[in-house]
Amino acid sequence: MDAFWLSLVMIFLAELGDKTQLVALTLATCYNTRVVLWGIFWATLAVHVFSAGIGWFVGGLLPGDWIAFIAGISFIIFGFWTLRGDSLDDDEAGECKTGVNPFWLVFSTFFMAELGDKTMLSTISLATTNPFLPVWLGSTLGMVVSDGLAVIVGRMMGKNLPEKAISIGASVVFFLFGGWWMYQGGSGFSMPVWSAAFLTLAVAALFFFRDLIWKQRGNEA
Repeated sequence: MDAFWLSLVMIFLAELGDKTQLVALTLATCYNTRVVLWGIFWATLAVHVFSAGIGWFVGGLLPGDWIAFIAGISFIIFGFWTLRGDSLDDDEAGECKTGVNPFWLVFSTFFMAELGDKTMLSTISLATTNPFLPVWLGSTLGMVVSDGLAVIVGRMMGKNLPEKAISIGASVVFFLFGGWWMYQGGSGFSMPVWSAAFLTLAVAALFFFRDLIWKQRGNEA
């Protein structure tokens, strides 16, 4: 149950401000909320069975301390990703489609959007250090709860959600978990290993906030 609740909470946080959550908000303005959440549930269940399976397989190949250390690095990177937030392109935020079964539209949209997404990668990281089944079920429910809450609150507030405050709070949790797992796994590692880890995190931060950095330089110029 610890793995189940951990997965639920972490994926709930990972989904806050994520692209798929924005897709859920958009689809809920077109179709029945229950149908949208049902489609999200089955699409997530299908994708995350592969994610949890990949993490479980990888977790059996490496020593436990390395798994925890790498998982900690990945969660700090997910924190950068959450802090930056996501946006939809014109195709993803397009008009409502008619003549298509809403359930299958939502299912196919989320299945494709989730491939390679932050919540999928977070599930893989969780499954490297936790049992397969509770991670699979917990991550699925965490995503459905996060999207469902966003849809309900978004409708009540006209989509005027405090996105910045939410993303900051969620990213702080990722940073804390990531830092703790890095310490737990890498406390006995050498300085070159830690240097490589910090360099990786620095590159990740530059990647996610490159637009902000260039904008700041432009203002200074």
